[in-house]
Amino acid sequence: MTATIGLPLWLVVLLAVFAIVGLVDRIFAPSVRWFFRGRLNHAIDELNSRLRLQIQPFKLTRRQTLIDQLMYDPKVLEAVDAEARETHVPRSLLIAKAERYAREIVPSFSALTYFGFGTRAARWLSQLLYRVRLGYSDNETLQKVDPASTVVFVMNHRSNMDYVLVTFMASTQASLSYAVGEWARIFLLESLIRSMGAYFIRRNSNDPLYRRVLGRYVAMATRQGVTQAVFPEGGLSRDGRLGAPKLGILSYIVSEFDASADRDIVFIPVGINYDRVLEDRVLTAKAEKEVSGRDFRARISGFFGFVATMAKLRLRGRLYRFGYACVSFGKPVSLRQWQKDRNLAIRSLPPEERFEAVSRLGSDLVREIGSVLPVLPVSLASRVFLDSGDNWLGELEIKAQIGELIETLAKRGVHVHIPRSDLDYATSAGLRMLILRRLVEENGEGLYRANPKESVLLHYYANSIAHHFPGIN
Repeated sequence: MTATIGLPLWLVVLLAVFAIVGLVDRIFAPSVRWFFRGRLNHAIDELNSRLRLQIQPFKLTRRQTLIDQLMYDPKVLEAVDAEARETHVPRSLLIAKAERYAREIVPSFSALTYFGFGTRAARWLSQLLYRVRLGYSDNETLQKVDPASTVVFVMNHRSNMDYVLVTFMASTQASLSYAVGEWARIFLLESLIRSMGAYFIRRNSNDPLYRRVLGRYVAMATRQGVTQAVFPEGGLSRDGRLGAPKLGILSYIVSEFDASADRDIVFIPVGINYDRVLEDRVLTAKAEKEVSGRDFRARISGFFGFVATMAKLRLRGRLYRFGYACVSFGKPVSLRQWQKDRNLAIRSLPPEERFEAVSRLGSDLVREIGSVLPVLPVSLASRVFLDSGDNWLGELEIKAQIGELIETLAKRGVHVHIPRSDLDYATSAGLRMLILRRLVEENGEGLYRANPKESVLLHYYANSIAHHFPGIN
């Protein structure tokens, strides 16, 4: 019993390491986790006390738990069984496939990342690039929205800056959950976006199983009150116009809504406009090639060249922001009231009628977005130059025509952002931006006209307000 046992030094060291790891795991780690969990819960409580729309427990649930809930959702399992019968693929393989989809979709929200980094970075970047302004906002009606309802911000999609700009503008109200395309699934950026609460989607996937998993996640998040931000148009506008609604995400949000049992779903229309869209050349590249033969392609070298140029101008003190970016918030649309007014319940309709009802809802929401989409100086000036054709205009003529457009829009109740409430300054701001972009030519005698080589881009900016002028091409 008292005999000495000799052990090699390496084995003693290994046993000591295992013992230390065991002590940390069983004794110290739980205390540390308890401490940080308490700090995190306290921070979230403090955030919720300041936010108009609180962070729902669903967003704070462990990601693996959400994946498991999604995997064992009855409708997902039904879709697995249906595909197994149809394709004769083993059920176990389809379960694994569904799990891959779930892991791809489900985010891992971090309040620290969202509010500690994300909203601050969004504010810094927005104000670095633009003069950010709040346009129209129906504050009285917005304040009456029931905080217990599921709020969905529906907005037009002009630029990838939309994510950044709206995150900044809504940062005092809520944390937003976006649907983000596959373009953002790159190293490091993907993890950051997930931690901001966004979920990734394959926009053009025709896989029924994938669609079912995605639909069930969106339905779960909606039912649990997660505040979401949705672009009804689906993708970025390539001609500058407000597009027709795509019904994918919208149908997932509303198709299972039970007005008698579920919390209400409230849509808040958001209109976004810019004096300059960063990726305008890329978005109009196809139309430009058809018109002029010029080929604009998105290249990584071009991106880094743009960043380098901006940094150089910044160091020299010659960096000018890209004009105004304006966001307007419209009158909330209650899904419960919308259904009541039309005497229907989307959930109980046959598939064809349900599709038609969701389509009507989408069209109504896009119309509401259009009604609050702000009008900016570059949009007005572009419209004037397109209407003038090849004619040269003096600054007074430009101002007079912009004034007429503003008067027409005001009669229709459209919000026009006039910087400093000064028409002269607004005219100068719009004209200056178009001259800097070489979209407008100057003859040296104080006269200006549209650059015929840049008609596509001029139409792109004028089209942002085309829905306010029906019948104008």
